[in-house]
Amino acid sequence: MELQSAVYHVPALLEECIDGLNIQPGGTYVDVTFGGGGHSRAILGHLGECGRLFSLDQDEDARQNSLDDPRFTFVHSNFRFLKNFMRYYGVERVDGILADLGVSFHHFDDSDRGFSFRFEGPLDMRMNRRSGQTAAQLIATCSEEKLADLFFLYGELKSARRIAAAVIAARSSAPIETTERLLEIVRPYINRKQEKKELAQLFQALRIEVNQEMESLRRLLEQSVELLPQGGRLVVLTYHSLEDRMVKNFMKTGNVEGRAEQDFFGRINAPLRPVNNKVIVPDEAEIERNPRSRSAKLRIAEKV
Repeated sequence: MELQSAVYHVPALLEECIDGLNIQPGGTYVDVTFGGGGHSRAILGHLGECGRLFSLDQDEDARQNSLDDPRFTFVHSNFRFLKNFMRYYGVERVDGILADLGVSFHHFDDSDRGFSFRFEGPLDMRMNRRSGQTAAQLIATCSEEKLADLFFLYGELKSARRIAAAVIAARSSAPIETTERLLEIVRPYINRKQEKKELAQLFQALRIEVNQEMESLRRLLEQSVELLPQGGRLVVLTYHSLEDRMVKNFMKTGNVEGRAEQDFFGRINAPLRPVNNKVIVPDEAEIERNPRSRSAKLRIAEKV
């Protein structure tokens, strides 16, 4: 189990995440991104006999890492439905919620999933392969304007409009259904000196849209306020500037846009209080051990 989980995913800032939860032995906690089970295993290590842990993952593959522990419950679901499932299990309040928004190694390294430009394979990119449209279907139906917006907003690509125009032109002659075909189309518009970075950003943009990641994150943040009691902790690990901005804004103001509502005395009315005003990032030693943790940013907040 340990070896399998390590191959599936290596969690970033593990100790910092667990410390951020401020785990009480008899508390109830939720790991909304189970993956390889690294965070969940660490949480269980801090719980007593009466503690409970619910772990969600929308990818059925994650079930293979399920933990054999009476305190543990695996839930096959997207975390946007967190509140519904807690109600299903008769849970009104949870003492801490952990979300690691990084994509598991398992997904990047599986050529059949289409998450990485490093492998030939179908353009799928769905975290849950039983629902939603694939990246190929997205590319086939999106307007040029929407594709350009996706590549610019989610991929932060300067050549977003040229890439979108090239994709639209190419799909009129033949469907774009594989990673290799997409690469053939976009490579002329990618900076050769930053090819790996820009291709990763392009694939990231498609993945975010296919899985509706920004909307799911917004719904998770809003539900966390309803589920956490006073003193409960929300711990979120992001890997993308848009995600980090949403989390930062929500923890400071109570909404992802960052609109601050103040009372008569000028104090911000927000349901959460940031525990770490300065974002936590991996140190050089961790980045050396786990290069994929380089872009990780950890934010922690407490319900007031």
